[in-house]
Amino acid sequence: MNGFRQLVRRTAMTLLFMAALAATFQSVSGVEAKTVLHPFLSALSVEHEPDQGGQGRAKNDSRSAPRLEEQFDWSKYPSVEVVATGYTAGIESTGKTPDHPEYGITYSGVRVKRDLYSTIAADLSIFPIGTILFIPGYGFGVVADKGGAIKGHRIDLYYETVEDVYKYWGKKKVNVYIVQKGDGTLSEEELIRLNEDETMQVFRQQYLESKS
Repeated sequence: MNGFRQLVRRTAMTLLFMAALAATFQSVSGVEAKTVLHPFLSALSVEHEPDQGGQGRAKNDSRSAPRLEEQFDWSKYPSVEVVATGYTAGIESTGKTPDHPEYGITYSGVRVKRDLYSTIAADLSIFPIGTILFIPGYGFGVVADKGGAIKGHRIDLYYETVEDVYKYWGKKKVNVYIVQKGDGTLSEEELIRLNEDETMQVFRQQYLESKS
């Protein structure tokens, strides 16, 4: 996980440096920096065409913002194929209504959350509480819950509404990447820390914009 964070930090610092350089160059010369820096920016920005194996064929596209699926070499992490479904905190998934005292509370004790790092359910004998997975098309999932039907290589991804479950996911077979194996515990503070990590805010902002 430390190596991953160092890679993210280097990437974020590079992007910030390029933005500052562009602003300074244009103010001094009157020439748009992108005219001069276009070849370099094209090399930095790559777009992958995903396939079922979670791999992709890179191609240059300087117009694309960096995305998690494209920015890191996920093949460096252990991967496993799972069947992923979506669930909500509502009665259709948990049998609980908003007036229930445990509504929205996961098995780990933290509240359900859809963010850059979202809460997900898994078979705890395979993915212990606190395990961080990268799920292409969804983002990071932190194992915080379990379910009666979630056995073996199957995971349940949290969404805020039933409409979102069907709009954005449904049911898929996907390769997920194990970023960090959990130790059986997870706290609200840890979940907040993950989502507020300054090196990840460019990616978090993409997620927040996609919701609006």
